[in-house]
Amino acid sequence: MLTKRIIPCLDIKNGRTVKGVNFVDLRDAGDPVELAEIYAKEGADELVFLDISATEERRRTLAELVLHVAEKVNIPFTVGGGISSVEDVDRLLKCGADKVSINSSAVKNPQLINDLAAKFGSQCVVVAIDAKQIDGQWRVHLVGGKVPTELDLFEWAKEVEKRGAGEILFTSMDHDGTKNGFANEALAQLSTALNIPIIASGGAGSIQHFTDTFKEGKADAALAASVFHFKEIEINDLKSELRKHDIPVRL
Repeated sequence: MLTKRIIPCLDIKNGRTVKGVNFVDLRDAGDPVELAEIYAKEGADELVFLDISATEERRRTLAELVLHVAEKVNIPFTVGGGISSVEDVDRLLKCGADKVSINSSAVKNPQLINDLAAKFGSQCVVVAIDAKQIDGQWRVHLVGGKVPTELDLFEWAKEVEKRGAGEILFTSMDHDGTKNGFANEALAQLSTALNIPIIASGGAGSIQHFTDTFKEGKADAALAASVFHFKEIEINDLKSELRKHDIPVRL
């Protein structure tokens, strides 16, 4: 059985790690490179860096940050935010990133998924999907959750897989930052419908929430931010507890 992954997420704005609730009310959470180094030592399986202002401000993700992180950590990490071309990805991978995450650019130009998978391999391509429930239906949102679309979460996820994405990072905007648990019903539906790994994001507030998303949500990995940034949950403690519930993790 494949081990379940624990992934700290570092949302970057103006070179600093920030954290909000429901995608707003951001507060400073520290230096991203220092945090990355700490998480790598504490047993994180992977890291995700999202430049949350990159797409909104129409600028490219900072390759310099990737270089600094690559110098300090020895675990895989994903970079996202403002990536809209094969050239963007080529630059980031050469700087040391293991994977890239695309979101708004994938919706606006779905062929980009095909192009990236063909050139770099599906294992490098993570498609992030931010969605919230509107009138009982999960609708995909763009530009850091600011722009709603008519896209259905599950239909878009199936298309993303067909086009060559290696993983999907699903963030429930309704759960983000609330610490009330992950969107396990939607996650289980995604995991059942697709053959690629699903990363759960949005809502982690306790160790029990991680247990629930692996068991009930059938997630392959769980991503969280503030509970790690502000030391509410220690990664080693989390993994030890998951082991007690027969959830396979790397210690």
